Amino acid sequence: MKKECSVEEARIKSEAYCSAAERCKSEVEYKLALWEVSPDAWEGILEHLIQEGFIDETRYAISFVRDKYRFNQWGRIKITQALRMKHISDVDIREGLSAIDEEEYRTILIQLLVKKRRTLKCSSDYELNGKLIRFAASHGYEMNDILLSLKQIGCNDEYMD
Repeated sequence: MKKECSVEEARIKSEAYCSAAERCKSEVEYKLALWEVSPDAWEGILEHLIQEGFIDETRYAISFVRDKYRFNQWGRIKITQALRMKHISDVDIREGLSAIDEEEYRTILIQLLVKKRRTLKCSSDYELNGKLIRFAASHGYEMNDILLSLKQIGCNDEYMD
């Protein structure tokens, strides 16, 4: 059976947790609940972490966006949804999304589509386009970017109007 953390222990553990990687407020709140810290103490601990620079939601959103589109190859829609689930404000989400390098973003999408295209077995161009569109949409890319990228990789655009 776990024993409840004192406020001072929770503050120190929270600082260490935030020092290891970029964290948002909701992630720290989850940890505080796991450590069985009294909910009355959460506000003071979170306020301390924000004042000392351990938590910065804008900085978190920027790093989250950068990591997700580069390493996980997620599109803007999926990134936005993930940030909303972490209770990041719309202002911070917009700030994070503005850090996306458009050229790199489109290059990643094109590479993703080319790689997927090699693995698909389709009887028609229509079927191929549909599968590629669904695949890219499931990764959170916007329809305009998907259609432009499909045209760039030489997919038959007869069915894309």
